Amino acid sequence: MRLTDYLDKGASLDPAAPCLTMGGKSLSYGDVRELSWRVGRALDRSGIGPGDKVAILSGNDPVSFGCVFGISRAGAVWCPVNPRNEAAENSELLDLFDCTCLLVQESFAPLVSKILPRLPKLTTVVCLDGSMPGAVPFSDWLDGAGTEPWEATPPDDMVMLVGTGGTTGHPKAVMLSGTNVETMSALTLMSYPFTGRPRYLALAPLTHAAGVLCFPVLTLGGEIVIMPSPDLGEFLALVERRRITHTFLPPTLIYLMLDNPALADSDLSSLQCLWYGAAPMSATKLAEAITRIGPVFGQLFGQSEAPMMISTLSPADHVHADGTLAHERFTSAGRPTPLTQVAIMSESGELLPLGERGEIVVRGSLVMLGYYKNPAATAEAGAHGWHHTGDIGFLDKDGYLFIVDRAKDMIITGGFNVYSAEVEQALMAHPAVQDCAVIGLPHEKWGEQITAVVQLHTGETAPADELRATVKERLGSVKTPKQVLIWPDLPRSKIGKVLKTEIRKQLLDDGA
Repeated sequence: MRLTDYLDKGASLDPAAPCLTMGGKSLSYGDVRELSWRVGRALDRSGIGPGDKVAILSGNDPVSFGCVFGISRAGAVWCPVNPRNEAAENSELLDLFDCTCLLVQESFAPLVSKILPRLPKLTTVVCLDGSMPGAVPFSDWLDGAGTEPWEATPPDDMVMLVGTGGTTGHPKAVMLSGTNVETMSALTLMSYPFTGRPRYLALAPLTHAAGVLCFPVLTLGGEIVIMPSPDLGEFLALVERRRITHTFLPPTLIYLMLDNPALADSDLSSLQCLWYGAAPMSATKLAEAITRIGPVFGQLFGQSEAPMMISTLSPADHVHADGTLAHERFTSAGRPTPLTQVAIMSESGELLPLGERGEIVVRGSLVMLGYYKNPAATAEAGAHGWHHTGDIGFLDKDGYLFIVDRAKDMIITGGFNVYSAEVEQALMAHPAVQDCAVIGLPHEKWGEQITAVVQLHTGETAPADELRATVKERLGSVKTPKQVLIWPDLPRSKIGKVLKTEIRKQLLDDGA
């Protein structure tokens, strides 16, 4: 399937139905389909043809997301770009992607002015909602582009190029195929509840998980309600007012939602599934969320190279048959999905038995085509015939996948392997802790010293010794942090992940 097929499937069910909605205004399926034809023709007229790379630099916006389908009509490749990146990072990505066209919102004019001189391959720049130097206004660019059905034939199955960070700090470009997206969409529809025509609320950036989750929703003729910026008060109000059935939040925003006073008075009974993922979630906070909101939480585990659905934990899997919480599953990533093979591999390439820890490896039609113009990285990621995730984990006797840590985040102290995620789960069980990060710092005697940086709930206090005692009680003295630091906030990425590299750098610079 091409990306346009998801839109066309929804349009075939009812072209007048709302497709993309923001601020109470909707574009119908017919509107978005017509927009895609016009954008496709305009790209073709601008010399952007099948296989060319087109980037969109925009906040969450219906027209911007609608242009994704115009890129697909032209047989071109969609390159999502995070609008929160710095100029140098976006410049590096656009150059790496070989982008020849950029569709951009006017608010990013200062950023574009910095990066354009560095991007000679970028021949067409279109301003989506106004005007800026060096860009053609969207309305002028579309002028004369017909509204009749039209599409070009792509040269191959690549539909997306997605930037991902590398161990060297330089990004790699993940080549995702139509088959990858089709597999992900099929797994979404078979793994989670969908009753009736869904209404999906996109608060997180459409350049990330919130965007690709739109495709399965479109196949059911669902409505996508877009939030231009993250506001948890407005999020709760929209779920109630628009009777939202599906949404996605990273764990950090779920923690903040639990602290939001408006939650107690919000009617969230329309929710069928609230997906969470992109970072580990506290089992304690998850239990609180289910108790307060209901058994609607669905976990997903994936990565750019194998999007979203390596394993899933459906809402039903969060509770036992008698309705009690299935606490023993809360630290798992669910079960491997039906269309993927998941195994645990040793450093030498040997597949390990149940219960043994090693690198999580995956194969199947969910796995990327490879890294764009980087055969060495592609070969390394695909060693021994499996895609290597870089995550350490194990499979239990019931087939549940447990992610112990990122391989690079494992701490070796006094000859023992300590997984930071395990220590973080123990710290998150303390009621005063809102979020935390555990890292290893160099130590003359132990090799590495376990160090925890903790963010407390507003107004809460907790002595470091008390937090250390919480971990010791659960995990023993070897895994207890030697040092606990309280910070008012933790450095985070654009999608809310805690940046351990930044924490480590700051502590080393401070001589900790």
